[in-house]
Parts: sequence; structure tokens; C-alpha cells
Amino acid sequence: MTVQSPDDTAGTPVIQTAVPPASAAAPVGEPKIKARDVKVFYGDKQALFDVNIDIPAKSVTAFIGPSGCGKSTFLRCINRMNDTIPSARVEGSIEIDGADVNARSVDPVVLRSRVGMVFQKPNPFPKTIFENVAYGPRIHGLATGKVELEAIVESSLKKAGLWNEVADRLHQPGTGLSGGQQQRLVIARAIAVSPEVILMDEPCSALDPIATAKIEELIDELRSQFCIVIVTHSMAQAARVSQRTAFFHLGKLVESGPTEEMFTNPRDSRTQDYITGRFG
Repeated sequence: MTVQSPDDTAGTPVIQTAVPPASAAAPVGEPKIKARDVKVFYGDKQALFDVNIDIPAKSVTAFIGPSGCGKSTFLRCINRMNDTIPSARVEGSIEIDGADVNARSVDPVVLRSRVGMVFQKPNPFPKTIFENVAYGPRIHGLATGKVELEAIVESSLKKAGLWNEVADRLHQPGTGLSGGQQQRLVIARAIAVSPEVILMDEPCSALDPIATAKIEELIDELRSQFCIVIVTHSMAQAARVSQRTAFFHLGKLVESGPTEEMFTNPRDSRTQDYITGRFG
């Protein structure tokens, strides 16, 4: 398929050929996350309007849309990151495996161990590579001793495609790694607590093309084990890594569906206009 995306540097649309991998056509799992009538307010300002979406297990769902359209706001609702904003208020229902994440009985700390988050800018702790990955399992009591903790760290780094690059320097600072390596370290840190869902908010926007390709390859490998939701401004990236795509505009979920259908035959003219670069 042909995807037209805005060129951030030149200000004019460029044409990119983005063909989803063969795996993108594979069947997706049962819904892991169900959102119904989700609204978000920051004080008196409403940022999200009646979002309804099912997000499948063991697949990648991409959120696309212009800046400020509500993609990241909704992403942050899934693991209650908006709780950290005093003026934020969330209405509606978001369920993971049938349990409402906003229920009073849900501990946000425990929820965030089930729903990991990877941010736009790599944010390793000012600790060693080993301690970055070991931190979560240690505070959540997932390892009974040193040997088990070391096994979790090794396994997580291997899943993040980083083990071979850092195995001989685990006790050096994580902040000394390259940007792409730092982002994979952050992904390893998220994986280490055995989450069920991984949220990624523009994880490649600060990376060069080579590092971006490695992260995209990693995402495709991880989707067999996790429900992954990614916010991206790159429509070509959404086409490459996701099985389902959701288009947000002005705080509303315009439509969602299989990625290939969204890019080749969108139901809403606004989706078509965004994908072809008429606005963005």
C-alpha cells in the first residue's frame, strides 16, 4: 500500500511505501482491554469524548492522529497515569480481563506492574544496567534470591534484544548506553515484572532510523507474548508494526479496525484525509 505522511522537516507531504509484514494479517486474540464511553477532563476542559474500543490480546494496536488529538491521553488512562495530574478526571469504563482499572479496589501501583509503560524519551534510572532491570522484580518480590533475580534480568534483556550488547557490562551505568539501547533497556525493565500489557508512547520519535528499525523488530517479536498499544505519529510505522489501528481526531476516536483496512479502505473521510496528508 502507499502511505502519504507529512515530512516534518520540509513541511510538504512525502510518499512512503509501507507494506505491513505478513504477520500483520494474522488473526488477533480476544479483547484484552475494553473501553466504554471514556471521557477525560482537565479541569473544565474536556480532552476525550466517549471513546469506545476493544484492544486484542497478543497483538499490536496503533493509535494515530494529529498532535493534541487525545492519543496519549487515552493511553495514559489504561494504567491510570492521569491519576498523577491533580486536575484530571476520567469517566467511563476501562476493563482489563473484565476488571475495571478505575475501581476503588485497584491499587495503581499493582496495576502499573501489569501494564508497563515506555515513554517517548528513554528514561533509564541513574543506576547500572543490571539494577535498572532488577528494580521492578525486587520491589514487587518476584525473585526469591540473587540467582533468580539474575535469571530474570538475563531473560528480560534477551527478550528486549539487548543481552548480547551488554552482557559484559551489566554493572556500568544504563545512562551510558546509546539512545536506542536505552529504549530497549527501558523495555527490558518493563518486561521484567511480567506485565500483561505494554503501552508505548511514541517510543521511536527520539531515535535514528537504525535504532527505530530495531525497536520495531522487537515490538513484532514481543506481540506474541504481550498486548501492545503504541502511539505513533508515523503512519508508515503503524502500517509496519500493528495489526489494528485506531484514528483519533479532536479528542474523539473516529474509527478503528484492522490496519490494512484502515490504510486502504477507511470508512471515515477524516481518516482518509489524515492518511493522505491533507491535514496533520
